[in-house]
Amino acid sequence: MNHKLSIALLCLLFTYQNAIAEDSVWQTPAIEGVGKIHPLPHATHQPSKNQTYKVVFWLTKGSDDPKKMNFALDSVARAINLYASAGVPSNQLKFTVVVSGSTTDAVLNDTHYKEKYGVDNPNSPLIKKLIEAGVELLACGQAVATHGYQNNWLNPQVKVALSAMTTSIELQQQGYALVTF
Repeated sequence: MNHKLSIALLCLLFTYQNAIAEDSVWQTPAIEGVGKIHPLPHATHQPSKNQTYKVVFWLTKGSDDPKKMNFALDSVARAINLYASAGVPSNQLKFTVVVSGSTTDAVLNDTHYKEKYGVDNPNSPLIKKLIEAGVELLACGQAVATHGYQNNWLNPQVKVALSAMTTSIELQQQGYALVTF
């Protein structure tokens, strides 16, 4: 075998092994294909498998590219995958997501998202997966009105809350931890 062919084959093998290694590093154990995590079963501060986790995620930042999934929504999927990776049963995750500000666009139905951005809402599949995972998705009613939207322009799986602020306060009074994006 000539020297150039040997180097080319070694490079190809190295690239293939790295691709396999990278795929095995990132996983999505509970929400397939989104919220990629790197399992670390021996890391410190592992979630307890016996505790219920109550979290309100307050999302305020829209996507820089309307053709891409919203990073903050993907982060909620990541949280679910992290807890699943640590062995916490899904029925012990009480997650509520409240969108406001520029994140409000992320929960528009496909028709109204397409009218605004010229593409179907890239968040719709993730919204469906989050709902199926037991996440409650809420849109701030004040943000919906501020943007000039009507409630029926939202993804039908998303409920309208009085406001993100009052919902966040109410849930914290009930023992929910607040996470903001």
